[in-house]
Amino acid sequence: MKVTIVGAGNVGATCADVISYRGIASEVVLLDIKEGFAEGKALDITQCATNTGFNTKVSGVTNDYSKTAGSDVVVITSGIPRKPGMTREELIGINAGIVKTVAENVLKYSPDTIIVVVSNPMDTMTYLALKATGLPKNRIIGMGGALDSSRFRTYLSLALDKPANDISAMVIGGHGDTTMIPLTRLASYNGIPVSQFLSEEVLQKVAADTMVGGATLTSLLGTSAWYAPGASVAYLVDSILNDQKKMIACSVFVEGEYGQNDICIGVPCIIGKNGIEEIVDIHLNDQEKALFAKSADAVRSMNDALKSILV
Repeated sequence: MKVTIVGAGNVGATCADVISYRGIASEVVLLDIKEGFAEGKALDITQCATNTGFNTKVSGVTNDYSKTAGSDVVVITSGIPRKPGMTREELIGINAGIVKTVAENVLKYSPDTIIVVVSNPMDTMTYLALKATGLPKNRIIGMGGALDSSRFRTYLSLALDKPANDISAMVIGGHGDTTMIPLTRLASYNGIPVSQFLSEEVLQKVAADTMVGGATLTSLLGTSAWYAPGASVAYLVDSILNDQKKMIACSVFVEGEYGQNDICIGVPCIIGKNGIEEIVDIHLNDQEKALFAKSADAVRSMNDALKSILV
């Protein structure tokens, strides 16, 4: 199985490292426009093999899409990262042209690939990739919900003082500081609702911390986070390549699901060898439905900025 990661920055390189270390794919190609950058990252990862025991072939190329031919999955991380004080939405004008060009180039050499979009603003870039390529919606996946849900589980773990891997929790809605919806009502610790252990006040703080999880790290690091985003991409790719049928919140094109149309937004999906294999319809209460509708409106308004690019 072959995975191409376009963009060898912090997120792309971390994704390549996790995929290689865990043996998720037999081959990983890192591609970047900066001369020698992807080659250097690939060589550095490869030199870990003897100490960590992986056998994945990792290579790097400078803007040569022919080396990506036959990729089962292509991950797009290209674009500028957020800087302190910058919202994901402010990246639209800069990153849209990059993502559109990358998607078109990878399909020249891997026409049957599944594309995973990481570039921000992620829901809008996923929508752009779908509309620009004309691919069926199951083959264009926005990663954001996997990352947001991992942050949600982490903050619940800290509040509960229990292992994060014992906690089940999901974030739906747009991948933005004001648009994501941590589903506190449905979160559980080993099958028991977390509301039995945490007060409503604490749960609301957990939800608020989750929503600004990316911005918090950006303010601390001076740039976007990379370890958790890279690992979240690898988690998603693993479910695709190994047909694991995991339920993961992903940004996907909706056609009536959750009462929305013609946008890409985070909803629970079954992820397997065909990409998005099913959108899972979970019962939302009236408050959650209202929040989802508000989130969808915000995502839809951001898509308006793409009109000139998609003409």
